[in-house]
Amino acid sequence: MDLSIYLNMMNSAAWYLIPIFIFAIVIKSAWFKGVLGEWQVNLLIKFFLNKNEYHLIKNVTLPTEDGTTQIDHIIVSKYGIFVVETKNMKGWIFGNGNQKQWTQQIYKHKSKFQNPLHQNYKHVKTLEACLNAKNDSIFSVIIFIGDSTFKTNMPENVRFARGGIEYIKSKTEIVFNAKEVASVIGQIENGMLERSYKTNGQHIKHVKEIIEEKSNIKACSKCGADMMLCKVSKVSKVKNADNEFWGCSSFPKCRNVEVIN
Repeated sequence: MDLSIYLNMMNSAAWYLIPIFIFAIVIKSAWFKGVLGEWQVNLLIKFFLNKNEYHLIKNVTLPTEDGTTQIDHIIVSKYGIFVVETKNMKGWIFGNGNQKQWTQQIYKHKSKFQNPLHQNYKHVKTLEACLNAKNDSIFSVIIFIGDSTFKTNMPENVRFARGGIEYIKSKTEIVFNAKEVASVIGQIENGMLERSYKTNGQHIKHVKEIIEEKSNIKACSKCGADMMLCKVSKVSKVKNADNEFWGCSSFPKCRNVEVIN
């Protein structure tokens, strides 16, 4: 075969492979997983909540004192306001309401991620301030999507897939009349920043800054809580420690201590 023909064939094949390669990278990215998870929750809300009673507002970015906060879904109804945080994850999930960090385990690999309840707490409080609403009218909901399994007992507002919809439907006490529901929707839509790539980029930059700050905080190797610098005393003697050592902030529940290198 003529070498030039062979090279042309290889070149043509390469052009077909490039889009496939790019697509493979995109679908494995955290961004795509987040978008896919939000899309799945959108479908759950659309098919299992009555749109005449539950009003969905998606991808809400609200201004805060230290930047912005982005909420995946806000559902407004006469039964209250539901602030939904979506997590598209796989593997085993370990955590409880009090821990600052939860654990994701895929086979033998473990990784830490922020407690989504704590993450959503800021969303709830920001919305509460924007609406000047009572805290008992706003509910935090965490919905996990993907091939994940809870391996610890979770709070009732942390659910998997359709379980999140069931939690929302479990709230049956009427807290808003029709006029108040319309007012809440209007306030949210008027108070949120205009959706744009710039707005989203600014929020992502703000989140990265927070992550960089948190990366400097040492986490407990046993429970995931923050570690604190402690002074060595007659009571707190730690083997191989000089004047200071790392102690778990969740003491006495967790008694893990580590020597400062």
